[in-house]
Formats: sequence, C-alpha cells, structure tokens
Amino acid sequence: MAGLTPAILSISVAAQAPDPALADHWNMIGTYCLDCHDFDSFSGGLSLEAFSPEDVADNPEVFEKVLQKLKIHAMPPRKQEQPDERERTRFVAALEKTLDDAAAENPYAGNTTIHRLNRAEYANAIRDLLGVDLDLAELLPSDGGDFGFDNIAELLRTSPLLLDRYMTVGLRVADLAMGNDEAALSVTSYTIPFDTSQEKHLSGFPIGTRGGVRTTHYFPSDGEYIFSARPLQGVAEGYFGIEGHDRPHEFLVYLDGAIIYSSEIGGEEQHAISIKEFNDVIPVVNRQLTSPRIPVTAGPHEVVFTWRERVTAEQNSWQPPARNTLEIHNPSGMPRLEKAQIEGPYNPAGISNMPTRDRILTCTPQMSDGEDNCAREILSSLARKAFRRPVNAEDIAAPLDFYLDERVRGGTFDEGIRVAIARMIVSPFFLFRIETNPPDTAPGSVQPLSDLELASRLSFFLWSSLPDETLLSLAESESLRNEEELQAQAGRMLADSRADAFVENFVGQWLQLRNLQMRARPDLLMFPDFDDNLRQAFRRETELLFAHVLRENRPVHELLTADYTFVDERLARHYGIEGVYGARFRKVAVEDTNRQGLFGHGSLLSLTSASSRTSPIMRGKFILTEFWNNPPPPAPPNVPALDESIPQGRPSTIRERLEQHRSDPACSSCHDIIDPVGFALENFDVDGAWRETTREGLPIDSTGILLDGSPVNGPQALREALLKDPELFANTITEKLMVYALGRGLDARDMPVVRSVVRYAAENDYRLQSIITGIITSYPFLMRTNSDASNISTIASMGD
Repeated sequence: MAGLTPAILSISVAAQAPDPALADHWNMIGTYCLDCHDFDSFSGGLSLEAFSPEDVADNPEVFEKVLQKLKIHAMPPRKQEQPDERERTRFVAALEKTLDDAAAENPYAGNTTIHRLNRAEYANAIRDLLGVDLDLAELLPSDGGDFGFDNIAELLRTSPLLLDRYMTVGLRVADLAMGNDEAALSVTSYTIPFDTSQEKHLSGFPIGTRGGVRTTHYFPSDGEYIFSARPLQGVAEGYFGIEGHDRPHEFLVYLDGAIIYSSEIGGEEQHAISIKEFNDVIPVVNRQLTSPRIPVTAGPHEVVFTWRERVTAEQNSWQPPARNTLEIHNPSGMPRLEKAQIEGPYNPAGISNMPTRDRILTCTPQMSDGEDNCAREILSSLARKAFRRPVNAEDIAAPLDFYLDERVRGGTFDEGIRVAIARMIVSPFFLFRIETNPPDTAPGSVQPLSDLELASRLSFFLWSSLPDETLLSLAESESLRNEEELQAQAGRMLADSRADAFVENFVGQWLQLRNLQMRARPDLLMFPDFDDNLRQAFRRETELLFAHVLRENRPVHELLTADYTFVDERLARHYGIEGVYGARFRKVAVEDTNRQGLFGHGSLLSLTSASSRTSPIMRGKFILTEFWNNPPPPAPPNVPALDESIPQGRPSTIRERLEQHRSDPACSSCHDIIDPVGFALENFDVDGAWRETTREGLPIDSTGILLDGSPVNGPQALREALLKDPELFANTITEKLMVYALGRGLDARDMPVVRSVVRYAAENDYRLQSIITGIITSYPFLMRTNSDASNISTIASMGD
C-alpha cells in the first residue's frame, strides 16, 4: 500500500500477539462486568463469562462494543461500583491495541460494488454534465436511507416504476438542455411557504424590493410567456393587503435583473370593492397580477416576483411581531405572495443560443453528410464525462441508435441529439457507480480500486457529483492514487463551490437539518416571531459554521467551541446580537458562552422540541446519538405520554413532569442517561431563544449528572464534558464521515480504521481536513472486496 499516510499505514503492518497487558487486567471483566453480563443474567443480550484475552481478536463485534462503552463510561453503570480510572485506562488501551493488531493482520475493505446515484447525486451529475440545475424533488421519490444517510448502496435499489420515472426525467432534462421549439404549452408554479414573512428585503433579491420568490426558470424555446402571481388569501376575508390602504402596493416581475412587468394593487378603489363584497375584488387583483405575453429567449433565466419596498412602513399594532404571517384574520395587512406562475410558450419561434447548448454541441455540422459524425463526436465527449471513464463505440451505441432512429423518422439534428441525451442519462453506466472485478479474480478476494473508480469515489464523496476533467485526466494517466496527488486533489475540491453539496448533504443528514421544514414548527400563538425566514436562517447558520471549519481547516472541536457564528439581521435579532442589518449573512463574535458552538444553534434546538414545549428527551437522545455516538435503546412499548404526568391545578416544569414519568423503574434506566444531557439545554426555549424561567415564571433547573459522573448545569458544562476526551467527538464525526464516504454502514471490523484516522488527525490538531485526508487514504476507501460478477452483468444488461 505505497503512498499511504503513516497513520493509515499502520493497519497493513503484520499483527503481533495480543497485548500482554490485556491478560494482566482481564480480571476487571470479572470484577465489574460479570454480575450483569454472565450466562444467568445475560443483560443486554450479552455474556462475557466464557471469553478470555485470546478470544478478543476473533470476536470484534463483541469487544468493540465493550471498548466503546468503557471509553464513554457507559459501563459499568454510574450507580454501580467503578474501576479505578488508571485500571480502566490501561484495560482500554490494551483492549484497543489487541483489536487494532488483529485488524492489521486481516484488514477489512467492505463491499459496495454497485451504487445507484441518489436523487441529490443524480441532480448534481445532470448539472455538471449538461449545465441544467434542476430540483428533482417533485420528479423522483425520496431515497430513504439508513445509518443516518441516503447514499447507502445496499438500500438504493431500483424498480420498474423508478426506472420509468428516470426515463421521464431524462426526457425533461434533454428538453431543457437542448431547448424544444415544439414544447407543449405548460404552467410552472412556484409556491411560497405560508409562514414566510415578506415585509422586508430578502437575500439575493433586487435592491429596493421586499418579499416574493426568486427562481431560475428554464424556458424551452424562444417565444412569449405570461408571468402571474396570486396573493395570500385569508380564511374568509379574501386577499391580504387590499383593505385599509390609501396607497396601492406595486407588484414587480424581474427577468435577469430587469423589470419586465409592474402593476399596482390595493388603494382606495379596491378597498371600496373589497369591503362591499370581497369576492368581487379577487378577479380584479388577479388581472393586475398577470402580465401580458412577454417575449423571452430560450434557456435559463433568473425570474423574480416581488414587491417594491416602501421607504416608510405602516404600524397598526403596539408591538408588531417579527412574523407578519400572524395576521390570519387581518385582511388589512401587507399584501404578500402565495405563489407565482410562468405559462408558455406561446408562438414558439426557434431556439436562441443558450449556455447548455454551447456546452453540449462541441461541433456544428455545416452539411447534412457530416451530421452523423458530428453526433458521434458530441456523444463520445458527453459519454466520457457521464460514464466517468474513456469510452469506445460500443459505449455510445445505445444513445447513437436513438439519434439515428429519430433521424430516420424525420427528426432534425437537434431532435436526434435531444433523444440521445435522454437515453444517455438513464444508462446504467450513468445511473450507477459500478466497480468491476478484475479478470480471473474470485468473489471475496480484495483488490485495489482502479484510478477511475477512485476518482468517482472521491468526487461523489466531496461533490456528490461527477469527477471533473482534472480528476478524469489524472485517473486516465493512473496518477491519482499517488498520496500527494490524492491529498492535493481533495484540497482543490474542498475549495471548489461544488463542495457546497458536501456541506449541504452531509450536515443536512448528520444534524438532520433536512427535517427542519417539517419538524421545527413552534406553536403559532405561543411563538409569534417564528417564521420560515428564521427557520431557513437556522439552517444556513449551521451550514456556514461547518463550511468555515472545513474550508479554513480548523479543528473539528471548533464546531462545539466556536466563539463566532454566522447571522443575518433576522437571526441576529433573535439571538440578541446587536449591530447586524440586512439579509446578508456575516461572521460575528459570540460573547455569550451558552450560545457558542452547535449546542447554541437554533437549528438543533428547534428541531429537538415539541411545538409547545421543550423536550429534554428529544434533545438528550439527539446529542447522545449524534455527538457521543451512544444512541439510547428504543423506548419500551406502552410508555405513557408525558402529558399524563402534568400535575393538576398548578403550573409545572418539564423536569417535574419527567421526574414523575421516570419513577417507573422500566423508564429510569434510560432516562438516567438521556435526561441530564437534555436538561443541560433546557434554558433554550422551543425556538432556541434563551430564557431563565418558564412562561409561568418557574425557575429552570438545568443541572444533572452524566454517565461518567460529571456534573453539568448548562450548555457550557455539557460542551466541556463532551470534549474532556478530545478523541470522543473526533471519533464520532469520523465514523459519520466514513459512512457517508463509503456509502455503507460500518461494523466492528471498520473500527480500527476509524481509530487510525483519528490518531492521524490528532497529530494535526484534529483538523477537519486531516480527518478527510485520513479517510480518503484509508484501506476501505482505496480497496474493495470482489462480489459475484453476475450482479454487475445484470446491471450492464440494462444498457442493451
């Protein structure tokens, strides 16, 4: 394994006999473990009674669990007799060394031979191949997932229905990439979440506007299009913003930064119509919010539907909430958009030059007898990028046949290329990452990845997309596997904007930010300032912190200790940070130690709350699982709801209710682990705002005792307890990153590699890029276990 880092190289050195120190301290098992983990008690489904030091190497699935529980002081349970800390440390070191030495003698590569691109990867691959940046959420189903991520190869299965969906997507993408002057008349809608506040300027929108929606829309051909919008409508009062205004509000439509339509709604005349019969004003407003047909050229254009911002703002309440969508029954509020629509094309008039066509059409035939050769050139160039390897005539045969069939039916050159592209992007060689078995190798044998396969692993890890030309060229020259080159490419890729997908997809799943839209739903009346703007700001803050630690190559622990964060005006006001104005996110100092790091982020705090109260159980379980890597067991069946523990006739705290809830011995064993972690964050309300008392004025008690006996009394103490052993959090995030990088779950055989990556990172102050370097130069990332060749043949036959 030439070229591996020193930390990773250690796993391929010949193993020594089990560490003699393990036998010296083995009596610790009998003294502190066998009361529960013998054959009679069989606690947790585990008996250690029959094991000896010589059995450790052959039973990693047992002793990796033992090692993990001892390291985090989960065992022995806190209320039972504990070993001396020096004895525990020596036993842990000896057990770890024995497991690592055994793994060095027989390193484990794992197997992910066939890996379908998930929805995010497929969309990114389309973008980087053709230049079409399309949201596929409405066109393809969610991929599900396991081990915390949706890129797990064994779960990314296919079905006839799914393949049919991909064919539909392929035709749509080809239309958008090449244009289609025969496209059918259609309407595309862009909906704004109800709880989005629209009274102020939004990030990325034209200066001098407020609210609305901004999108990149792909126009299939030159032609005329109608742009329209519909205002938000109340429960019974008609459209908002029509009544009670002397001055009308101006509606604007921008195309590529220029106003192409404007109209006014509201004012005295429409106010009079609305108060007489609000249904009569709806068609009037709809007409004014609908443009005439407007000529637009084919291709992607930025379209903005918005309102002109007024210099002065109305105030018709003593203390207006930050969330203007609170006005459920107030038709006199500001008008705001519910959805926008683009309808067309009318009178299609050909296809102008567009960036996607320029990318695809590497040649332009001047005469008809040169069209087929030009098509071969175009398809060969695209196929090399799409299939992530050099291609030959056989590789482009299927898309070329589609091109030729279309020409035989009388289609134009463009129409032939369009159907060929549609065929190419549903090819199994595009849709699947396939790692082939070398000739004459038996199933189960271990082989290094080819440089081309390594290029794909690296690019889908750090970009969730195709290798670029630099990676492909290095792979074709078999230069990528060189350690210095591999590290250099990783650094280059992380600095590229395409690594934003790594931040969005990894952090979005590790910290469950993808679930914010659905789960962070504080009660409307209890939290009148919470809106979708704040929810999106929560997510952006967390993504920006991770991106900063990653790209600035900061220690991974800074995710927890950062005395800075990233906010816009809306989020700064929520946190009580002064001097921040506007919709642009910027780095600011955080002086309040309770707010520092991820434990102070509104994203995590709102995500782990119920709609009307905090949830120490949800917060404790989340922190234990995602930061301590010690997920609690599932709750037993028939557990009573917490609301059943509410004392009658007086207010109570969540702690008091949980004390009654956990009085049941069946509940207390888990709650003793979960609750202290959750209570440490209890001063943060449902919406992530800091508080000293409950709504009823009761003082908040955030104290507790952790597994290892450490007392905590708030976020700072919780953070310090987690970082007391710097390897603990580094080990957790390394495991998460390895799962994401390899596209498979880890098991006991992978843990020695995880530890070797962490040891390598420790030599570099646990910097996040060092962890990534350790992963991409590790044995499992560079090697693979051969599988049954028939699986690959089945996938390949889909291309026939």
